[in-house]
Amino acid sequence: MDVEEVAEELYGLRPAEFVAARDTYVARARAAKDARAAKAIAALRRPSLAAWAANRLARQRQPEAQQFLALGETLREAHRTLDAEQLRAASGQRQQLITALARTAGALAGEAGLSVSDTVLHEIEQTLHGVLADRHLAEQWSRGRLVKTPEAVVGFPPVAPEAVPAARAPAAATAEATGTAATTGATATTGTTATAGTTTAATDSEEVAGAAEQQPAPKRKPARGADARRRRELERARLRELEQARTAAEEADAEVALRERELAEARDARQAAAEAAEEAAERVSRLEHELHDGRKARQEARTASTTAGKAVTTAEHALRDARRAAAQAAGTVQDLEGRSRE
Repeated sequence: MDVEEVAEELYGLRPAEFVAARDTYVARARAAKDARAAKAIAALRRPSLAAWAANRLARQRQPEAQQFLALGETLREAHRTLDAEQLRAASGQRQQLITALARTAGALAGEAGLSVSDTVLHEIEQTLHGVLADRHLAEQWSRGRLVKTPEAVVGFPPVAPEAVPAARAPAAATAEATGTAATTGATATTGTTATAGTTTAATDSEEVAGAAEQQPAPKRKPARGADARRRRELERARLRELEQARTAAEEADAEVALRERELAEARDARQAAAEAAEEAAERVSRLEHELHDGRKARQEARTASTTAGKAVTTAEHALRDARRAAAQAAGTVQDLEGRSRE
């Protein structure tokens, strides 16, 4: 038995049809003594309504599904390489596309006769978020083999601040450039003055000394070092504020992830309980059919027994009548024989 073909068929069925069809294939595999196939098919799990609707979307809207899978590849690669431009371009499409595809999945489920509530629609969106972020989920979805909603909204992992190359502030860059230019200018001026001083000294050292005394002192310019220090302090304060904001965002993300895991666990428990209830209902239905058939057979047996009893009674009466008639006939014969002797 081809397990892949069986799985393809089973995951194309509606959830309510899954268990009975799976059990039928398991029984066939066991009858054929194909233990491997029986075990593999028995391990296939029935999809939740949200997973089934998402699978139906992947099966029946393949062009849109391929575009969505390509978007997931782009987002994962951009996040891995910290390509901010690519992330912005791809993220802009994400939520709008997920909402549209979830509605399409709900409409496809409706065409198959299954209504989708707002809760299930939210679970479909959560599933599609997972498909974008997780390569394994994307592979399962592309084959239409998802079984349940991801345990939590699978998102792109947060990037550590130190992993992001910090952009240099314009003010700091300007200050550095200004400081470099000032240093270069000072060096050039010093060199020129030194050369001139050497030449003058060789000519007349006393004139050089007098000229130096008569030359007015240069005007003092505002210290550029203080401005650079202030800029650096402002930049450090800005970086501290940014770090605090990142820490707060990470803590908030962790809290959201915790609540999402709790919600997912509750939904999984609800789904497991629903599946157990459905399987129990199916067993009850089978037992009720068997009980009905047994009661019918018992009634038929009782009817047959009653009919047979009546037949026996009739036969007994007929036998008594026949014996009585035989006795009368024998008596008549004896009478006739006695008369003939006389």
